[in-house]
Amino acid sequence: MNNPEILYMVVPCYNEQEVLRETAAQLKTKYNDLMSAGLISKDSRVVFVNDGSKDNTWSIIKELHAADPQLFSGIDLAHNSGHQNAVLAGLMTVKELCDMCITMDADLQDDIDTIDEMVKQYYEGNQVVYGVRSARDTDTFFKKFTAESFYKFMKVMGADVVYNHADFRLMSKRVLQELANFKEVNLFLRGMVPLIGFQSTKVYYERHERLAGESKYPLKKMLAFAINGITSFSTKPLKLITTLGIIMSIASILAFIWAFIAKIGGFTEHGWSSTMCSIWLIGGLQLFCLGIIGEYVGKIYAEVKQRPRYIIAEFLTDAEKKDDK
Repeated sequence: MNNPEILYMVVPCYNEQEVLRETAAQLKTKYNDLMSAGLISKDSRVVFVNDGSKDNTWSIIKELHAADPQLFSGIDLAHNSGHQNAVLAGLMTVKELCDMCITMDADLQDDIDTIDEMVKQYYEGNQVVYGVRSARDTDTFFKKFTAESFYKFMKVMGADVVYNHADFRLMSKRVLQELANFKEVNLFLRGMVPLIGFQSTKVYYERHERLAGESKYPLKKMLAFAINGITSFSTKPLKLITTLGIIMSIASILAFIWAFIAKIGGFTEHGWSSTMCSIWLIGGLQLFCLGIIGEYVGKIYAEVKQRPRYIIAEFLTDAEKKDDK
């Protein structure tokens, strides 16, 4: 290829000291192969985003940058902002420095050999290339069931998400510039990127076991992520509350008619259990509906405050050295 374009990789990191050096080594080999094949420019970089890690992650990132500043860069967030904000911080920092950008987690579960095909699909004219898992054979039954249920439920709720796709994707500079126009605080990138549009495609890969360390997404965080995704991209839960209210009203009218007929016919019996069950059922439904409404009100509250989604404490780059030349 006569004029290979610049590829930046954004790799969010949270307590990844066990795997980070191996991740950097494998990415360096992959970058060298891509450069040798003429697929990417020699100005391409890997940017590790430290999301307020409590271990030696940032120290390792600084070591990698010091050893090879022409390949490895680093962004240190002032505090833990969450995975989605860490990804966004990296994307918004490099959007004017690259022609295309790939986001990938640091745990090496995403197959880096898929990067070759992603880049080729970009040169074919695709502005977004989604990395999609071909199977979930490495997952436990529970994780597989909950993950697949999540994607199906998101579709039912009206959110346009790519099935079995996480945050392993390539985006062009144009897409990154459009993504910058999305100002919401409650981020769900899996739903935001498809909203941007442009020509896109998918590449399939097999997800590996985590090389080292522990998963940063236990069940509690997975549930919170799912709730955030649903409430950030769909108002159907609110509409379901209205539907539920109508159903309960109809049921109440039918119950009133039945009670009236039973009273006239002399078939009434005083029952404490049925009364208490009805009270607990209706009370539980009311609290559940109030909880859903509260979730949306809380999101409105967060959006109205317009607090920064992340704060960058330090950006390690070789731009200064380039300017001196």
